[in-house]
Amino acid sequence: MASTRKLLPDGEKGVDPVGFLTELGISHKPFAQFLRERYKSLKDLKDEILKRYMNLKEISSGFELLGMHRNVQHRVDFMEWAPGARYCSVVGDFNGWSPTENSAREGHFGHDDYGYWFIILEDKLRDGEKPDELFFQRYNYVDDYDKGDNGVTIEELFKKANDDYWEPGEDRYVKSRFEIAAKLYEQIFGPNGPETEEELEEIPDAETRYKAWKEQHKDDPPSNLPRYDVIDNGKKYDIYNIVDDPVSRAKFRGKKPPLAYWLETRKGRKAWLKKYIPGIPHGAKYRVYLNTPDGPLERVPAWAPYVLPDADGNQAFAVHWEPPPECVYKWKHKHPEVPRSLRIYECHVGISGLEPKVASFNDFTAKVLPHVKEAGYNAIQLIGLVEHKDYFTVGYRVTNLYAVSSRYGSPDDFKHLVDEAHGLGLLVFLDIVHSYSAADEMVGLSLFDGSNDCFFHTGKRGHHKFWGTRMFKYGELTCCIFYSQI
Repeated sequence: MASTRKLLPDGEKGVDPVGFLTELGISHKPFAQFLRERYKSLKDLKDEILKRYMNLKEISSGFELLGMHRNVQHRVDFMEWAPGARYCSVVGDFNGWSPTENSAREGHFGHDDYGYWFIILEDKLRDGEKPDELFFQRYNYVDDYDKGDNGVTIEELFKKANDDYWEPGEDRYVKSRFEIAAKLYEQIFGPNGPETEEELEEIPDAETRYKAWKEQHKDDPPSNLPRYDVIDNGKKYDIYNIVDDPVSRAKFRGKKPPLAYWLETRKGRKAWLKKYIPGIPHGAKYRVYLNTPDGPLERVPAWAPYVLPDADGNQAFAVHWEPPPECVYKWKHKHPEVPRSLRIYECHVGISGLEPKVASFNDFTAKVLPHVKEAGYNAIQLIGLVEHKDYFTVGYRVTNLYAVSSRYGSPDDFKHLVDEAHGLGLLVFLDIVHSYSAADEMVGLSLFDGSNDCFFHTGKRGHHKFWGTRMFKYGELTCCIFYSQI
């Protein structure tokens, strides 16, 4: 039978999809109707999302809040979503795996009505050190900025800020803010104040009081008087005009708020290391402890960026990744421009080597990337990369969607791979399929809080009968969606 395929009109390369479907005995009309319905569902869902969020990037930013994150006020914040749990804490080798030492506090910040649990891991003061004098004292952990470690005291900084910013007498209210209120109270309710309503005279308006004050101080030195005046034209719609002299105007506009001095109060990492011990150190092992209606349960946090699954035959755990600044990977290359046409090379890190072993990120970077570039590709698509339960699944049965597999190396090793790919002009795509999520209840997200399938559909709809995995409930998981291009 002759082929019914035909080229597209106008000289375009490719095959007419209508002819392709006809050749396979598929009627294009029902198929076209199916595509229209799918597109309508996509459009309706997008419209619903954009009613609650500004854009798709905002909806994919949940990882910035959930999980373990360093706070500028000498502490680490941990947030987890477990709506079916009744109690939540972080357990690990840093606190002797105690379920009570680092737990969510009762109240608004500890647990809300939407199932989010918030735990603060305070950095510990070293022996002989005192707490910070200012409650807003901040520390810088991520680079070598140690401007606040120059030995200048808080009192000296405040004095310098006041001397540079305030004119003589202007800071009187700041230094004695209750003086005016106390005098007014004494004038009205003091022993020499009015005894009856008749003796209480009517308080004059602001303009009258200002003119009386100016008349009273007309013989004072010019430096004590403000170099401006208030003019009211008497019209109902008129706004008070403030007239000043050019000298005062130039001086006022030249002043800047003393924000630079507030930055001086932010200590550097050296000062922090001298004063504090990390509440949870880099490389610490931890899990989240949940008390559920069916009993206690320990799980690997859903937003953990580094996980060791079934390490040494034991239960999986997360690893806190917060290396010191001198060890943090520093990016060398920029994101390459997106080409007009993509030539994608699909690859798997673990099986990319010639030797009978699991290849690493570093092996892939050194031995595979140059060949991909030389072959003429401009993008790579990494499959089986996110953390999964068993290696024999080649990346299926995903347990942690925000962690690259520890079987290939550390998060910094993966950053090095992406950086070198960018240096070669290669885009990097991650192949992430949410319906590959592991169905095992001891790892991954299945029955995460022990009593409620908060991440997946319940019943038959929540299980993929061919893959043995779970099906996400996307309508309630907007914070779990994220970009797959790096």
